[in-house]
Amino acid sequence: MCVSVTMSTNTDCYNERSGETEALLESDAARPRVGGASFSSSVFNLINAIMGSGILGLAYAMANTGIVGFCILLLLVSSLAAYSIHLLLTLCDQTGINSYEDLGGRALQHSGKVVVGLSILIQNIGAMASYLFILKSELPAAISSLLSPETGGHAWYENGRLLLIIVTLCVVLPLSLLPRIGFLGYTSSLAFFFMLYFAVVIVVKKWSIPCPLPQNVSSFQISNSSDSDCSPKLFEISSKSAFAIPTMAFSFLCHTAILPIYCELDRPTKTRMQKVSNISICVSFLVYLISALFGYLTFYGHVDSELLLSYDTYLPRDIMVMTVRLAILLSVLLTVPLIHFPARKSLVLLLCGGQAFSWFIHITATLSILGVVLLMAIFVPDISNVFGVVGSTTSSCLLFIFPGIFYLKISDQPLRSVHAVGAFLLVVFGLMMGVISFSVIVITWATNS
Repeated sequence: MCVSVTMSTNTDCYNERSGETEALLESDAARPRVGGASFSSSVFNLINAIMGSGILGLAYAMANTGIVGFCILLLLVSSLAAYSIHLLLTLCDQTGINSYEDLGGRALQHSGKVVVGLSILIQNIGAMASYLFILKSELPAAISSLLSPETGGHAWYENGRLLLIIVTLCVVLPLSLLPRIGFLGYTSSLAFFFMLYFAVVIVVKKWSIPCPLPQNVSSFQISNSSDSDCSPKLFEISSKSAFAIPTMAFSFLCHTAILPIYCELDRPTKTRMQKVSNISICVSFLVYLISALFGYLTFYGHVDSELLLSYDTYLPRDIMVMTVRLAILLSVLLTVPLIHFPARKSLVLLLCGGQAFSWFIHITATLSILGVVLLMAIFVPDISNVFGVVGSTTSSCLLFIFPGIFYLKISDQPLRSVHAVGAFLLVVFGLMMGVISFSVIVITWATNS
């Protein structure tokens, strides 16, 4: 999940990726403008809004669902994401509303607006926790790979939790305290190219690691690695499969960025914006599929839940792995403050309503959110837990359930119309996916504990 920022003379709009939310920093940002962003620029912005940290967990999802099972699920989730975007665009045209929270208020009154704001807040907290988790796991390896091989022992920079606290206090906190941080959007636009580079490295390094994997690698604890480990599985069902769909939902969530991008599109029409979303989802689908497939075909059943960690033992000082790790870390570091901004905005709106700006409220909300996120990143043992819980709850709501409910409540179409039936099925799928995945995840935790 990275963030894209669309800059204009009147507004600073930024859109959080892979779960992701927008902040309208000026009052006139919500008004459609003629002569705004070009078609290609809008596609680029939405791709940035889609692709994020979920890409690091998709190879693990493929290992637990099989290649064919993963492809079917990924195609299903991406298609439903495109359809739910279609419903949101239809509602936008009918009502003139271009804010996800306001659509919730129109459909379900004040309670709807509160529920949507709360979902966005939780989604952003989960997204920030996933980014800080990446920093915790990848930063020590990145620093160690840059130092000489003779540097041994357990140095302080090998402690991921300590490094995470230092980086949060010295970099993330100061940037998050800024009342306006739209300038970071220019650097975060590089995130898409980082993701493309990540996919290229995964493909290239497939041929650098032999299979079967070496048996003397203690970190993987492989006792009987054999040729059978190098046979890809087409279908796989286990308790870990419950993390697959939530991870995919986490990876395709961009719905709160759709309407602001629609407003800034040059010659905005629903058909034109639907083409933007379809192209963006297709490009993201291909990048996700390629990186997941080649990551799985490199490590098979031994792939880590955070893909880059799987390369540490076999390619500890590889130049391409080092550079892609640094690129991901830079993207993560600059993205966390941007994701924090709409999270703080939702929290202030929920607790203080339309109260005038106050530095006390601003600082208190910033410290509270970062404190919760930091604790989650430090104590959550596996990034798949973040993807699973957030993906099965708020991601499923924002991606499937809310668009369907809003369409059924707001649209004047008869209940037997094609789109009304589709919206109902979208809600049913979201509820089933969320309840089943979350239940299996909780049962798995209880069993393991």
